[in-house]
Formats: sequence, structure tokens, C-alpha cells
Amino acid sequence: MTQRAVGQRIEGQVAKYLQRRGLQLIARNYACRFGEIDLVMRHHDILAFIEVRGRASTTFLAPAQSIDARKQRRLALTAGRFLQAHPQLASFPARFDVVSATGPNYRTAYEWIQGAFSIDDCPGV
Repeated sequence: MTQRAVGQRIEGQVAKYLQRRGLQLIARNYACRFGEIDLVMRHHDILAFIEVRGRASTTFLAPAQSIDARKQRRLALTAGRFLQAHPQLASFPARFDVVSATGPNYRTAYEWIQGAFSIDDCPGV
């Protein structure tokens, strides 16, 4: 299985995990010239831009820790482009979440970090 296919499978598992917790899926794999957002979901009256990270083990680096300032900036720019393309959603408050999927087949544990970083953490956005 290719790395892309594994990523798609993990994102699908995470989307179902979040839907069971009451989130509504709006978009998957939204891409523009700045980058890609794995999942865009609505959580009550909040728009959540979600980065999914999968690791077979957290021995070296937890998946959420792999999102550095450069990646945060790209996610923020991509979210801005998403909101420009979907002005009907621009009035919702937004946040950036990270969901880590770890363990064999990335199903052992999910860690959902709501508000993992904010737009204020992204200089130049």
C-alpha cells in the first residue's frame, strides 16, 4: 500500500472517530497552492481545520509535535484560501486541531487536540 493510500485510510478512520463525537464533515483533502488540509469539520458553531498525523509508534516524536511553525503557517494560509472559496462559512469562528492516530494499523489510540495552535502563532499570515 502506498504512503498516500495509508494516509487516506487514516484520515477516513479519524473522520469517523470525530463524527461519532458530533462533528460534521465539510471537506476532505482541501488543497490549494499553499498546501492541504486533511479535514474541515464543523463542531457545534466552530469550523475546525484538522491535521491528521499517524505514527506506528510515538517513541521518537509524537505526531502532534511534528507540526512545526512552517507547517502551521501553511495550514493557516490554506484555511484562509478555503474560507475565500466558501464565503458562507467565513462567519464561523475557526480553530486548528490535530488528531494523532498511533499504534498498529493506526487504530490503537486517537489523541484529539482541539485548538492545537492559533492563527496568532503563525507570523506573516
